[in-house]
Amino acid sequence: MNSILLQAGPGGAYTQIILMVAIVGIFYFFMIRPQQKKAKDQKKFTEEIKKGDYVVTIGGTHGRVAELEGDTFILEVERGGRIKFSKSAISMESTKAEAAKN
Repeated sequence: MNSILLQAGPGGAYTQIILMVAIVGIFYFFMIRPQQKKAKDQKKFTEEIKKGDYVVTIGGTHGRVAELEGDTFILEVERGGRIKFSKSAISMESTKAEAAKN
C-alpha cells in the first residue's frame, strides 16, 4: 500500500495533501469540536448554579445546593446531611440525571 501512495503521478502530491487535510478536518469536526462544546456547556452550567438547585456530583451524590461560597458549595443530602464540594465536582442538574437514567 505504501508503494502505491509513494508513486507520484500527475498531481499525486496534491491529491495526498488534499486527502490529509480532509482527514484532519473530519477528525476536528467529529472529535475535537464536540468535546470543546461539552466543556463550554459544563463551565456555563457550573457558573449558573444557584441556591436551591438540585444537582448530581461527579461521584454520584444527589442533593440540593444549600450555600454557595466562591468556588465551593454546600450540598444538602437526605436527612439534613451537609457536604462541602468544589464547584468543579458538579456533574449535571438532577432532573437531567433522572432523565438519562430512564
